[in-house]
Amino acid sequence: MRTLALFGLIAALILGTGFVQSWNSALIILNMGLVSAIMALGVNLQWGLAGLFNVGVMGFVALGGLAVVLTSVAPVPAAWEAGGWRVAAAIVLALAAIAGAVLAWKRLPRKTRGWAVAAIAVVGFFIYRALLDPAVSAIEAVDPAATGFLGGLGLPVLLAWPVGGLLAAGVAWVIGKTALGLRSDYLAIATLGIAEIILAVLKNEDWLTRGVKNVIGLPRPVPYEIDLQGDPGFVETAAGLGLDPTTASTIYVKLGYSVLFAVVLVALLVLAQLALNSPWGRMMRAVRDNEEAAEAMGKDVTARHLQIFILGSALCGIAGAMMTTLDGQLTPSSYQPLRYTFLIWVMVIVGGSGNNLGAVLGGFLIWFLWVQVEPMGQWLMGAITAGMVDGSALKAHLLGSVQHMRLLTMGVILLLVLRFAPRGLLPER
Repeated sequence: MRTLALFGLIAALILGTGFVQSWNSALIILNMGLVSAIMALGVNLQWGLAGLFNVGVMGFVALGGLAVVLTSVAPVPAAWEAGGWRVAAAIVLALAAIAGAVLAWKRLPRKTRGWAVAAIAVVGFFIYRALLDPAVSAIEAVDPAATGFLGGLGLPVLLAWPVGGLLAAGVAWVIGKTALGLRSDYLAIATLGIAEIILAVLKNEDWLTRGVKNVIGLPRPVPYEIDLQGDPGFVETAAGLGLDPTTASTIYVKLGYSVLFAVVLVALLVLAQLALNSPWGRMMRAVRDNEEAAEAMGKDVTARHLQIFILGSALCGIAGAMMTTLDGQLTPSSYQPLRYTFLIWVMVIVGGSGNNLGAVLGGFLIWFLWVQVEPMGQWLMGAITAGMVDGSALKAHLLGSVQHMRLLTMGVILLLVLRFAPRGLLPER
């Protein structure tokens, strides 16, 4: 009953937004709430099920956005002719150098393997840069105002969502193999640093993502509003509902995204629940609660941590791809730790760590508050200062503080939940 009541509250808040403000605003909140719930579900798998403190969520979300560009954007033939194949050769060479260094470390005698690995790394690096740098300059010089990058594969954009999960999972595997042996606080520092590295690559490698120039006009899985407005049948249907074509088209498009996102969320939630209630899920909780005891029972704790780290990161990558598809553009500078790491953690803590439904609930609730607190604060401060003299310092201060209401509200909610419901609104069972 508590779960139904809390999700009923979320539904009432979104419906109330539609009645009081507009249905477009309500659907915007709903769509981003669905995406945020998937991100929170991924973090909950890592923290709630395995106790892994990952503060690099932003990096995996950004990788999902990159997957949309690499999958759905049409390739730029001129850029490929200018240097695309040389970039591909440089990447293959780099991977070969890494593989050679690993083999040298494993196969050669201890006295010589250090020198061999160093030689392979140094020689491979210089050859790699000699191939890459001229090719990148040639690619970025191809119509830089419009392209200046290689583009993608030109595939349907819906394929980018699982690709985003696979890309995030692959990077998570690399991170996990090197960082999961560290203590929890060191793991947090490592994941935070790697997330910043990922973001720096997206901002600076123009040949890959256009950098801060952004990739706009990404393909969509739903119709364009202008096409709907030009469809006589749609216009007639909208008129029958008492809506003008512009409003009806925007609502239709957002509803289309809502259906797609809801299908993905439900599928992932069902899979997460099945995993949670399986012998594997019980084993993961045993590892979380007492690593030493689990290891004494013959469990490979590091391997289990790697599994759950990859799964949670894959969910964040899928959510990142969905969000970029919804936005219709990749904007690397928009990825901020406050939004894509801190806020996701607040969702998990408030909803209930270790409870998948709690993570979903937290995703909807915290996102709703994140969006609505500022206009609510504007109204509240206007009411408080209505009787004050114009030009007074206190009135100006209160009205100017509205922009900080989001951070204040998130902090207050987190403190209240930790004080009165330390296990979250929907505690782990």
